[in-house]
Amino acid sequence: MQPLTEPFIRSSFINASRKEVKDMSLADSFEALDEAAWSTLDFLGWRDPKFARRAYVVLPRLDGAPAGISLKQAEATPRSRAMCNWCQDVRLPNDVVFWSAKRVGDAGRRGATVGTLICRDFECSRNVRNDPPPAYQGYNVAAARVKRIDDLQLRVAGFAEMLIAGR
Repeated sequence: MQPLTEPFIRSSFINASRKEVKDMSLADSFEALDEAAWSTLDFLGWRDPKFARRAYVVLPRLDGAPAGISLKQAEATPRSRAMCNWCQDVRLPNDVVFWSAKRVGDAGRRGATVGTLICRDFECSRNVRNDPPPAYQGYNVAAARVKRIDDLQLRVAGFAEMLIAGR
């Protein structure tokens, strides 16, 4: 992922009102990321410290343009035994929660949403870069890691496209 600036992040949101974008808190941690750290991110995600059940992600779309998405966490408690639909890591070291996002345009204004299970604190990029356990002797762990990264990138881009497709 390319380094992003605060103005660009705020202008990238496709399913949030101007007031929601103005009120959102940007994470301090990603502003200090160096070039190497940005290269290991497949998307940028953070929880809003002001609003307990609100979070934001900036996802690369299939056409290459980043899309900022506002998410809302379900009322249910986090589940440590659920599998994240994005990283699909079966050895998760973290909680997974149900996040929903308003669709773009009229559909979103009428209340249409898309939801999925995602790591509570958006650790997916780190999870897919951990070497998977070898499935058999001669298993190519490096190729499996590359495939997991590619699959994560396709799933997050697909999520952004689902929000747009429901207009």
